[in-house]
Amino acid sequence: MFDKTAAELGRAIGAGDLDPVEITAQYLERIEGHDLCDRVYARLTRDRAMAEAEAASIRAKAGQRLSVLDGVPISWKDLFDTAGDATEAGSKLLEGRVPDRDAVVLANATGQGLICLGKTHLSELAFSGLGYNPSTATPPCVNDPEAVPGGSSSGAAASVAFDLAPAAIGSDTGGSVRIPSAWNDLVGLKTTSGRLSLEGCVPLCLKFDTVGPLTRTVEDAALLMAAMEAGRAPDLRGASLKGVRIAALQTVVLDDMRDAPLAAYHSAVERLRSAGATIVPLEVPELADAFALSGPLFTGEAYGLWRDVIEANPGAMFAQILERFRAGAEVSAPDYTAAWAKLDGARAAWDVAVASFDAVITPTAPILPPNLERLNTDDAYYKTENLMALRNTRVGNLMGLCALTLPTGVPSCGVSLLGKPHCEATLLRLGAAAEAALA
Repeated sequence: MFDKTAAELGRAIGAGDLDPVEITAQYLERIEGHDLCDRVYARLTRDRAMAEAEAASIRAKAGQRLSVLDGVPISWKDLFDTAGDATEAGSKLLEGRVPDRDAVVLANATGQGLICLGKTHLSELAFSGLGYNPSTATPPCVNDPEAVPGGSSSGAAASVAFDLAPAAIGSDTGGSVRIPSAWNDLVGLKTTSGRLSLEGCVPLCLKFDTVGPLTRTVEDAALLMAAMEAGRAPDLRGASLKGVRIAALQTVVLDDMRDAPLAAYHSAVERLRSAGATIVPLEVPELADAFALSGPLFTGEAYGLWRDVIEANPGAMFAQILERFRAGAEVSAPDYTAAWAKLDGARAAWDVAVASFDAVITPTAPILPPNLERLNTDDAYYKTENLMALRNTRVGNLMGLCALTLPTGVPSCGVSLLGKPHCEATLLRLGAAAEAALA
């Protein structure tokens, strides 16, 4: 059962072959008995999960299922509010915070019959691409027990990669769904900013925060996106790469690549080309200028949102994350406004450059998962690896795109497809075809 995708579990429930109560109870038992439980889950929501499973079981027997995924249990990153259960966003600053209502995306998913197993660990206040969190817990990487799993949706990825959930929900501000997905050989979908509600989600940078699933398949990602917006999933049947035009981005994303991710990327490109895609190199010079805007835009907003809470108790924070937030104190209102004006110009240039393509392809991450012990003892290494981890994924956030990372078959090496804003259905169909070519 634990090797089934969310969609496979849903179909088994629909066919009467599996019962939601049985599935949920077995997952909870597996989680509670697993050596890595406390490093993956911040807390389980056992009572809620079993009550939801019992209701799903009754619906299934009555032929009244709410969706394909009705009765399927999943995990949630611990920055999505859960009514009556703590939501602490990986920070001692929010210790004991218990919301009185669910986040909108969680409520929507529950309304489609999905079951909440529990809340997974993350980078503190979601402000790191590494997944290292000495304040609460650092989840494991499935491919290297001595490495970090990627962040900030670190526990979300680990919950799926270690078969402690069929699928997971995370958030992505600069790559926080895609990096842990890539480093744990999963599919990760970054939705367009504004596509899914952020109400009830602990914020980092509201203008860049997005919600997205971490899954084993593109089909699961499509179904979970639909559940979170209470909509209909795109039809992925018949997806093909024949006649598809993909731009292979050259600007910035190939600089200083480590050997394994670069080789995996080139291999993936050739397999997509062999499956029928036309792949054309593309330079977008304005993108390089946009990267220089990341500092004022991300740290300025993050510190603006969290300044009062942080400065009331700065000693409660991991020093590297505190320093990153405080960098926003140096950003003036004129600088922030000017940066957004420049970014809007870069986005317009990007739109023109990619207009004739169905998607843009990049390596998801230029590096492999960094060593945990070295991150703990070497400040320079921490800063370098954190910035490199998020460099390529940040393209999607800066340009306001939807994006999908897929496994390449090489451990911890993913490849990303960038789609046009609010064109998730098109991207997911293309992703399904690419998934088949890369399998």
